[in-house]
This record gives sequence, C-alpha cells and structure tokens, in this order.
Amino acid sequence: MSAGPRPATALPERTATSEPGFPVELQHAVERDLEEIRFDGTAATAGLEEAMRYSLLAGGKRVRPVLALATAEAVGRAPAEVLPLAAALELVHTYSLIHDDLPAMDDDDLRRGRPTCHVAYGEGVAILAGDGLFAEALRLLLERQSGPPERVLAAARELVAAAGVAGMVGGQYLDITDEGGADRESLRALHALKTGRLIGASVECVLLLSGLGEAETAPYRRFAGELGVLFQIVDDILDVAGDEQATGKPLGSDERHGKATYVSVFGLERARALAAESHAGARAALAEAGGETAKLAQVADYILTRRR
Repeated sequence: MSAGPRPATALPERTATSEPGFPVELQHAVERDLEEIRFDGTAATAGLEEAMRYSLLAGGKRVRPVLALATAEAVGRAPAEVLPLAAALELVHTYSLIHDDLPAMDDDDLRRGRPTCHVAYGEGVAILAGDGLFAEALRLLLERQSGPPERVLAAARELVAAAGVAGMVGGQYLDITDEGGADRESLRALHALKTGRLIGASVECVLLLSGLGEAETAPYRRFAGELGVLFQIVDDILDVAGDEQATGKPLGSDERHGKATYVSVFGLERARALAAESHAGARAALAEAGGETAKLAQVADYILTRRR
C-alpha cells in the first residue's frame, strides 16, 4: 500500500454481463482496488499478509464499500474519489468476519465456500490477520483519502466508532453474553450496533467527507439505519431458510449457539414481514433524499432478496 493519495480514476462502464439488480460496476471497481493493496510486509511477515489477503479477496458482494461509492454518487461526487474509504470499510468488515469465525466466537469452518482463516492458517495467525486488517484500514484511509484534513479525520473517527464498543464490538459483546434482551426493540438495538453501525458508517463517512448540512443528510442517515436492520433480519432468515451452497457456510449457526434472532423470537413469516417493513422505510428515506439514489435503491432491493 503506497503512501499518499492516488489520483481518482474513472469507474468502468457497466458490462453486458452485469448482474441486474445490483450496481456491479461499483463492486468491480472495489474488487480491483482491493487487489492492488499491499501491506508493505517484509519476507518475515509474508505469511501474515497472505492470510490477510486470503480473507480480504475471498469474494462477496462488497455491500459496505459499494454503499460508500453509491452514496458519493447520490450526493454529487465521483464514486472513485472515495475508493480509499470504501476499501478501508471492507478491511474492517473482513477483520470482523475473521474474528467472528474463531472457535471462541461462532466457531465456523467455512466462509464464502472455503475454509475460514483460522482453519487455513491457524488460530493465532487468524487473530493477527484480523488485527492487521483493522490497523491497515486506518492507515489506508489516512494516507490515501483525499479531502480537507478535518473531513478525513471526521470520517476516520466515525469508522473507528462504528467498529468499537458503541458499535460493532459492543454489539458482538451483547450477542455472546445474552445481555441484549429478546424483544423486538432489544434485538433492533443489538443489531444496530453489531451489524447496522458499520453499514451506517458506509453512508455516514461519505456524508462527512462531503461536508453537507444536516437537512441534506438526514434522509440518508435514516436510509442507512433501516438498511442495517434489514440486512440483519435477512441474515437471520438465511441462517435457517437459506441454501448452504449459496451462502457458502453451514446453516443453523445461531440456533447452535442459542442466540436470539428475529426468526427465533418472531418466527419466519413475521421476520419476513419485518424485513419488508425495513426495506419500505429505507426506500421511503431515499425518496425524500432526492439526488442520484438509483444505485442505493438497488443495494436495498438486493439486500431484501439476497440468497447469500
């Protein structure tokens, strides 16, 4: 990963084979950017970098970085201008997946259809790979993201807050200790931290970089909040009613660990209805936001109907 910001480049045109219903041109731009990232490791730490890249380049829809690029477009910025932020978001997300899969957490052997990081490289290396990805995400954002320094710092502050005790890590704590409660509001609060906060940061960080006022950004924040809830409800549904080949990991993990989910608390059909409600709320917020929100709407539609 080279020091200093790289010049923004134009994003590619949508190809004839693009998947409908998801802004795959943004996904492809993220994939190319991630493939170029190196962590300046020496020969002695080459194995650590290999483990980091093994998980980082394992595939997936790249929902969080795609959200960042789509938000930039919605507020009138070139998506390529926020590629460093988008990549940093994916590094943080990948770190969380590595740690989630560890024996002390969800104890999963498969992720995206192949062995999880700790299975492939050992538990100690997997822990360090996650730690390294989080640290390198900050370095990437601070070195490469262009913009007024105070806005870049504000985005960095939001990213680490979203990953911390008042965000993803705090939500994970509530999840593994059963401190979150099992009613609808408690589940929403838990998952607003565990899942929703980083999804929200994918939108919020772009808003901070853009320096827009509260009136302009409030609908986008509501959109992000509903999207985070929607993502988790669908995740819970897929854990019991998904297809293992499509999801790339074993089903029933939440039940095995005795976790309260939208499905275990409300049942499958009610969970599906709650997902539809959050999707409608997200779409309503976009309608109020105005701007070029078509790709944000595509992401919301994809999350509602995703199979993995």
